[in-house]
Amino acid sequence: MARKKANGTPEISTAAAAGSSSSSPLPTSPDRPPGPLSLAPLPGTRDVVKVNNFSTTELKNACDDAVKRYLSRPELFKQIHQHTDVRLALGWLSVFVAGGTGLYGYKVEFEQSKPVVWAGLILYMLLTFTQTLYAYFIEGDIVFVGKRKTFSKRIMTERITLSSRTLPVSFLSKSPPASSFSAVGPATPPQYRLALTYVRSTSANKSLLAKGKTQAAAPYSLFFDAAGTMDFDAFERWVGELVEEGMGGREKAT
Repeated sequence: MARKKANGTPEISTAAAAGSSSSSPLPTSPDRPPGPLSLAPLPGTRDVVKVNNFSTTELKNACDDAVKRYLSRPELFKQIHQHTDVRLALGWLSVFVAGGTGLYGYKVEFEQSKPVVWAGLILYMLLTFTQTLYAYFIEGDIVFVGKRKTFSKRIMTERITLSSRTLPVSFLSKSPPASSFSAVGPATPPQYRLALTYVRSTSANKSLLAKGKTQAAAPYSLFFDAAGTMDFDAFERWVGELVEEGMGGREKAT
C-alpha cells in the first residue's frame, strides 16, 4: 500500500503501482545507454500544476504533459511529432478545400458550379474521415514517441513509444454474493496506465540490439494531493522506473 511522507504526500511503493513485471533495478550492460533515473533531476523551480481531482480528463492530460516534458529532455529523447503533423496536415487541407469550394460557389453561378462544389464537398468529407480514422486506428492512445542516437563502441539508435489511458473506477466483488448490494466490495480508484515499447538497434537499423515491452498502472492519488496539485518527483520517479524496465529488455547478441 502507499505510505505517506511527513508532509502528507503519498509515496509510491511497489505494491501500489502495479506493473507487468517487477520494478526492481535491472542490471545494465556496458553498451546500454543511460536511462532517466541515472540523470540528475531537472534544475530550477517548476510551474505548479493543479487540476480537478474529480475530472479524469484533467488528471490524464496533466500526466501526459508531464511524460512529454520529462522524456524530451536533451539528455534523453527527441520527441517525434509525426502523428500531430499528419493530423494537422489533413485538417488544414480540409480547411483549404472547404474555403476554396465555398469561394468558387460564391463567384460562379449555381448550376455551373454544382459539379465542382460536389467534388469539393466529397473531398472535404474524405479528408475529415481520413483524419478521424488516423487518430483512432494509427495514433490511438500514443502520447510520446521519442528517438535518440548514442555512441558506445558503435552508433546506436533508440526508439521509444508510450501510450496512456485511464482505467476507470472498478468495484471488487465479494463471494458468495448474498445480495446485489453486499456483492459489491471496495472501489478501486481510477488509475493512470502507461504502456511502453522500446527498441535499440545499430545505426540504419541493420542489427537489433535490444527490445523491451512493459506496462504499469498507478492510482492518480499517488501523483496528486487532496487539492489537485501534482507531485512531479513522485510521477517522474514512477515513469523513470518504467522506462528503465523497458530499456532493460532482453539483449540480442550481434
